[in-house]
Order: sequence, then C-alpha cells, then structure tokens
Amino acid sequence: MTTKRELHLNAFLMDVGHHEAAWRLPESNPTGGFELEHWINLARLAEEAKFDSLFLADAQMIVGSGEFSPSGQFDAFTLLTAVSQATSRIGLIATMSTTYSHPFDVARRFASLDHISDGRAGWNIVTSQSADEARNFGLQDRPEHGERYARAHEFLSVVKSLWDSWEVEAVLADKEAGRFSDPSRMHAVDHHGKYFNVAGPLNVTRPPQGYPLLVQAGSSEDGKNFAAGQAEAVFTAQSSFERAADFYADLKARVVAAGRDPAHVVVLPGIVPIIGSTEAEAEAKAQELDDLRVPEYGLVRVASRLEVEPSDLPLDEPIPTWVLERKREGWQSRADLMIELAQRENLTVRQLLSRLGSGRGHFTVVGTPNQVADTVVEWFEGGAADGFNVMGAALPSGLEAFIEHVLPILRAKGLFREEYSGTMLREHYGVPFPANGFRANGAS
Repeated sequence: MTTKRELHLNAFLMDVGHHEAAWRLPESNPTGGFELEHWINLARLAEEAKFDSLFLADAQMIVGSGEFSPSGQFDAFTLLTAVSQATSRIGLIATMSTTYSHPFDVARRFASLDHISDGRAGWNIVTSQSADEARNFGLQDRPEHGERYARAHEFLSVVKSLWDSWEVEAVLADKEAGRFSDPSRMHAVDHHGKYFNVAGPLNVTRPPQGYPLLVQAGSSEDGKNFAAGQAEAVFTAQSSFERAADFYADLKARVVAAGRDPAHVVVLPGIVPIIGSTEAEAEAKAQELDDLRVPEYGLVRVASRLEVEPSDLPLDEPIPTWVLERKREGWQSRADLMIELAQRENLTVRQLLSRLGSGRGHFTVVGTPNQVADTVVEWFEGGAADGFNVMGAALPSGLEAFIEHVLPILRAKGLFREEYSGTMLREHYGVPFPANGFRANGAS
C-alpha cells in the first residue's frame, strides 16, 4: 500500500517581513526584529497552524549600510532557545556557517538546543558567501568556493562523530553504585584532518534526535552535491515552476546516485504569497509594497550578489554583458537565478529590483487564496516540491493570511495535517533517526 505524500510547510521568518519595504507599512513595527515577543508570537502562530518548523536565516554581517532597511539580527541560537520555551511541537531550524565556526562548538550548541527543545532542532548548514563576513573574522576575503565546501564536508563529519560520541546507554545515573556513566559507551573522536583536529568526546549527551535535522540551502553544483550526500531537507530559491521542477529532478537523481532514499530528502522552495480577497486587492497590496521600496537598497543587494559595484549597474539598462560573464566566488546560485530572471523577462536593472523586492528571487504569488493554493498544489503534485518555505512579505500579516485563507483549502484537499502526529522534528518531516556511528563501526 502506497502512503500518500504529505505537504511540508516551514515558516521562514525574517525580521518584519521578506519584502524589503515591509518595515515601512503603516501596521509594521520597524524594530520588531529586536523584540523577543515578536518572534514568540510568530512561532506560536506557525505552531498553532501545525507547520513542520520555523527557520531563521543568519549572517554575521550588516547588509549594506543599514540606512534603508532594518539591519542586523539576534543570534539565532539565543533566540531559538527562548522560542523553544514558548512552544512545544514546532521544529526550530537555525543557520550556522561551517566557514567561520568550529565543529566542537557547533556540535555542542545544536546538541544543547535539541535537548532543551525535546528534539526539535535543525541545522541549516551554510558555507557563507559574503566577503563582508570574512572581514569580520579577520580575513581579507572568503575562502574559494570549492575550498569552503571541502571544509564543510570535513566539518559535518566531525560534528556527526561528536554527536555519536555518547551512546544512549552511556548515562547510568546509578546512585547506589555511584556510577554516573559507562566509559565504554563514551568515545573519543580523535579526528586529525586537513582543517580540524578534534579529540572529543562531546561534553553534551547524545541529542534526542540522534542528529538534529540536517538542512542545506545552496543550489550551486557544489551545494547540490553536498545536499545529495548529507541533507535531509533542502531550501531552494526558484523563480518559476520549470526551474523548480528541473532542480527537484536533478537533486533527487543525485540523492539516488549517492546511495540514499530520495523520499528522505525533502525539497522546499520558497514562496512569497501576497493574498487578497480578489486579484485586484492582492495586486494593490503588492503595489503598495513596491511603491515603498528604496531603489538604492535593492541595488546594493543585487550588486553584492553579482560581486560588482552598484555604479556598474545602470538602472534603466539590462545587466551589462561583462557582469553576466564574470566568475563569482560567492552567491553563485542566487546570482544565476537573478541573471536568468532578467534575461528570461528582458528586464532592466530597475525592473529586476522590483521583481526581487518581495523575496530576493523566491517565487512570488500575488492573488486570491484559491490562486495561491492552486500554485502550491501544482508545484507539489507536478514534481517541483515536497513542500514550501512560506515567506510572509510582511510579518505577521502575511503569515496570518496564508494560515487563515490558504491552509484550509490545502487541508480540504487532504494535503496538510490537522494535528501533529509526532513530537520531534524528524518525525514531522518523515526522515529516519540516524544510527550511532560508533556502534556501526563495532564499538561496544
């Protein structure tokens, strides 16, 4: 008997909305991103709707000068630890870079979050694409693209070994015998590699999920190969159904080639729904946001992704040919998406900025609840997605509108859960709990 596929929904939360001008709306709180209650309210909203998880992107830098949009953010671990105490079932996915972190610290922090949240932690593994981040860590520039992914492979291998270093049975807590743990079930890692030397074991017991859910968000060749071998959920930005379907088929084929079950790798494109009771109302909402954009801000973002200066991109002309053809060390997949969109629709730079304002290249749907739901169903049933990163253009209103008006349609179609069936994040996504690597290697 074939089990019916279940749609997965992740609430991708960013400041007071994904649209770059969301903070300027009359109803928005411009400083909400630095107020804990804002994040707790969003998390509870998504949990009440039975979303699989929520996700916090993170970068250790300011985007641009900070003049035209809220910049900076809370540390994701600190924030999600607080959120974990105000929620009980929704998954909590934090971004952490393998380029500017150390495996022992990351393993410890995620193991701690998984324990504190009773098995709801997930790690969005990134290699960091911005030269600005490198300079914040004392480097002149970021390491080369392939080098960053080579480091990421070793990094994750060490982290997994540290999570495995305590077997579940290691903790005895035997008061009568005076033995807290069984040393034979605690393992040194003794890793000596190109990038890291780590002794181990970890000083936190094995996470409730074995490993927190492993998430990856790069769509470059290196990124897709890393995801195929390691990821259990993949976040991706796709600007059309055709691009999304091609990415989906390609990634699933790579997963199979890596010897893994494609059903255990969940692909989640981003979707920015701008919803109105009529098409005209939805269009008016989208136009209101577009009218509030500051072009200088969008130009800085696009120029940074294309790794050129803003002055290299004349607003009322197409992207210059030399920019299209130059090699980039960071933001490869996002730059390719922007270029493909601009060429496909023959856009000037100014028009491209407008198209990117709502979600930085993620697919934007402007329409009625039924039109948004139809898009979700088309991508899900048409081989382009296993679910979606729901990205409210403004928060909380965008997420509230999706939950109130679109989710009932998806539930009526039998695609999305009415209640949680499990308590841990891996259960929500239907991916297996990992075996302990030391046991697999014959350790006692």
